[in-house]
Amino acid sequence: MEALIVVIIAIVVIALATAVAPKLGIAGPLILVLVGGAVSLLPFLEIPEINPEFILVGVLPPLLYSAAVSLPAIEFRRDFGPIAGLSFLLVILSSVLLGLFFMAVIPGIHPAVAVALGAILSPTDAVATSIVKRLGVSRRVVTMLEGESLLNDATALVLLRTMIASVGLATGVSGDTRIGFGFIPAFAWGVVVAVVVGAIVGWLNLRLRSLIKNSAANTAIGFVVPFIAYIPTEELGGSGLVAAVVAGIVTGQGAARWFTPEQRRSDEHNWHTIELVLEGAVFLIMGLELSDIVEQNVEQHNGLGTGLGIALGALAIIIAARAGYVSLLVWLQSRRARGRQRTRLEAMNSRLDQIADGTAVPDPRYRGRRGEVSFDDPRAQRRLSSMRSRVSRALSDLDYYQASPLGWKHGAIIVWAGMRGVVTLAAAQTISSDVTDDRALLVFIAFAVAVGSLMLQGFTLPWLVRALRLERPGDDSLDKAEQSALDDELRDAAIGALSSPALRRRDGSAFDDELVERIGSRIVDPPDDADGLPTRDLLELRLAMIEAMRGRLNELSSGGEYSTPALRHALAELDADQLSLELRLDDEED
Repeated sequence: MEALIVVIIAIVVIALATAVAPKLGIAGPLILVLVGGAVSLLPFLEIPEINPEFILVGVLPPLLYSAAVSLPAIEFRRDFGPIAGLSFLLVILSSVLLGLFFMAVIPGIHPAVAVALGAILSPTDAVATSIVKRLGVSRRVVTMLEGESLLNDATALVLLRTMIASVGLATGVSGDTRIGFGFIPAFAWGVVVAVVVGAIVGWLNLRLRSLIKNSAANTAIGFVVPFIAYIPTEELGGSGLVAAVVAGIVTGQGAARWFTPEQRRSDEHNWHTIELVLEGAVFLIMGLELSDIVEQNVEQHNGLGTGLGIALGALAIIIAARAGYVSLLVWLQSRRARGRQRTRLEAMNSRLDQIADGTAVPDPRYRGRRGEVSFDDPRAQRRLSSMRSRVSRALSDLDYYQASPLGWKHGAIIVWAGMRGVVTLAAAQTISSDVTDDRALLVFIAFAVAVGSLMLQGFTLPWLVRALRLERPGDDSLDKAEQSALDDELRDAAIGALSSPALRRRDGSAFDDELVERIGSRIVDPPDDADGLPTRDLLELRLAMIEAMRGRLNELSSGGEYSTPALRHALAELDADQLSLELRLDDEED
């Protein structure tokens, strides 16, 4: 009963902190850390030790899965190179630099443990993204921070485990004190297995849930997907968190094609709630355990000076390494946005159009099986279509880079938004006393870096944004011109579907020709009693039009011409219209 009361109070505190945070101008997680720290100082309360497995297994998989499902796919693809660099190369670099630092300042620490602690401190936290979003920073910066916080957690935890396992420390067996490259095969295996298992689980999730029409049962299956990806991957020696991320990405990108509008809207609301509670719980736990960690360090190290000094040095190294890497990244991205390739791509696009029109002779690689110029050969047609799609997408990518370039001010935001949090705290607590006698010191260092990073960078980030005077992209409203162009595309698809023989009611029966002819293009938004036609026929025809528009929207989603927010807004509008129409049809049947 006491545990139930604690859970209820915690959820209420999380909800209140989330509601109050915007009014105070402070991120909700920061408030929860302060509340937890204050509660831990109460002398009449005994804070139980939290099993770190609860966070690593019970909290992180659904958190990462939820973030992966809502990842902006088009923008993520465009900046996958820099995101991968931040998530992989920077984590490795920071881990090695921190490992060397810990070897120099902590007497007798094993090199593998030093690098493992560096890996614990390297990943950034998603709370930075929520703060940056609220400050109105460029969407491209937000996407990069989202992608980094999503992928670098898995990189750090795989590195942590493989470094320990490489010297037999997982079982308390002493190993060679040198750090070699023997961990690389285990690291690669962990990632490969995770990607394969996660992709399979995501694919099965889409297919299975598309067959289950009961909304409650469908939601129940959705809740266990991250754990279904996590558990077998861990048993095979892979990273369960990477698998959960991959499963989330596959599910998120296939949801528009495989799930019903009701499923998509339900998933969005349910996972948002779960994400809010789980993330808030971790930050609350961080504050609650802080007092106990401090007490252990006072007893074992005659005060907090040693731990705080090392944590301060580690945080300085983290920020310096991040600043150096991001500076190089911004310079490379600025060169990419100069548009030197545009002339070549536009000429190639024009050439392909001429080839398709038959006004130019194609390159040999576009010819058919017998070398003929004609495009009667399906393989040649597919090659031409594929090439045109790639060139068009490359031009759209260049437009994106030039419309939202990365400057030194954006780089400063990316550097300062690299706060540490959930994964750092959870991973630090997995260090066993069998691994090192300095466990309390190492855990305190991780806590100090995470809390110090959240407080220092989290509270000063709004000031930095104001000081840099970055041009705000506006509020969350969509680009009107882009949305209007997308609406025109969907309207054309709806009108075109009227002449398609595939136009059918939900039960598979064909529409009356007179109905389709009389409604014409007005079917996109007709009055209920148009031309005296039966309301049910009109509603069925509008549903068929929505299906055609959604099909066109899925095609546009892979082209890169429209942004993810615009595509998702259009999909949400179609889903809302479909649910409304289906409800009215159900009322008609009753």
